[in-house]
Amino acid sequence: MRALYNILFTIFFVLASPYYFWRMRRRGNWRPGFRERFGRYDPNLKQALTNRHILWLHAVSVGEVNVLVHLIRALEVRAPNLKFVVSTTTTTGMGEMRRRLQPHISKIYYPIDRRNFVSRALATIHPEAIVLFETEIWPNFIWQAKRRGIPLFLANARLSDRSYPRYKRFGFLFRELFASFDGIGAQTEAEAERLRTVGCRPETIRVTGNLKFDAAIPNERQMLDVAGMLRRLGINGDTPILLGGSTHDGEEILLAEIAQRLRKHIPKLFLILVPRHFERSNDVARQLRELGTKMAFRTAIGETTQYAPGDIECLLVNTTGELRSFYEHATVVFVGKSLMANGGQNPIEPGALGKATVFGPNMQNFTDIVRLFMEKNGVVQVRDAQMLEKVLGELLEDQYQRAELGRNALLVVSENQGATDRMAEIILEKLKDRGIYMAPNSGSEKSGLN
Repeated sequence: MRALYNILFTIFFVLASPYYFWRMRRRGNWRPGFRERFGRYDPNLKQALTNRHILWLHAVSVGEVNVLVHLIRALEVRAPNLKFVVSTTTTTGMGEMRRRLQPHISKIYYPIDRRNFVSRALATIHPEAIVLFETEIWPNFIWQAKRRGIPLFLANARLSDRSYPRYKRFGFLFRELFASFDGIGAQTEAEAERLRTVGCRPETIRVTGNLKFDAAIPNERQMLDVAGMLRRLGINGDTPILLGGSTHDGEEILLAEIAQRLRKHIPKLFLILVPRHFERSNDVARQLRELGTKMAFRTAIGETTQYAPGDIECLLVNTTGELRSFYEHATVVFVGKSLMANGGQNPIEPGALGKATVFGPNMQNFTDIVRLFMEKNGVVQVRDAQMLEKVLGELLEDQYQRAELGRNALLVVSENQGATDRMAEIILEKLKDRGIYMAPNSGSEKSGLN
């Protein structure tokens, strides 16, 4: 079975490489660390890891990086002699890691799942344990880790409605992989049952809750002066702001069209668009200009920029890692990838800021989270573009309805805190058995995540 996987993966890797390398080049900043994807790391990294107890944590992209940051904070006060190595697969994820994590935490790219690349990476890092987030299942990586006796953990574990049937159907391959995990923090009891069904050992699974509720709580000083930026755009404190967060193709122009119509009775309405993939910004800008929307790029707003009220109707954020800063100044938030694409994006962040939040029908990747918010009337889910326009207009004009949604959303977030500490305990129990020093009286109250 392993031989067959490696043959098939090699064929797929050769055929798919041109497309993935093109995507990396399009996103930019792909050269630094490129060799790390093949398990080749800077000699200084190996020197920094020598004679250290290493915990390797892997987050696929930006969304998981935010969760990873909070888990590290919970772990480092309890196990101060641990050395953390973090990895990601995307350049945007790496940018977020470098921005959010201190220099003493080593940051690398995750190796491509070929046996020799993975073996080289594990031999260099030599971790005491590995933490993967959600369901990041790469067979060679797991096989090689188990061959070396390295404990594996799965944090914030979930199986999507799309992936779950596949894991069951191909159980002859995946059951062994899922059984390899030594500790699993499932988001819900339903997810725990799914994980048992696909092969995870029942004794390794605990229901921790969703770590994204902890990660959404603002506990860092925002370095970006969004208020000053908006003032330079002619936006004052009473200007209603509609923000489209993590939008996908088609959603930006839809929101711009809706904003144009809403300005007939909300004349000051200002639109902020934050595409999920910033490299689409030029295409989005072209569409906005063709529509007649007066727009400006976020990167074009400098200290000396000054517009009069009404000169600019839309700010297009062509950067990464700044969405939360803009959420803080929104009147109403639309969560993207929910109307013109499938899967949805994370609604917890605007909810944790008490924002009136709206999204479309396609939130398949956040089913349980959506249910929690909907049960408490903390969000509004619309079925189509026509309903979206109606709901946005009502919320922008009704401060009391916005306030009620915001209060209810904050309640949902507060009721679902604590998953980070519970996941940290799962990891530390195993590390303690391996002789890792634990700080005395370093309970969850010191993590600053409650």
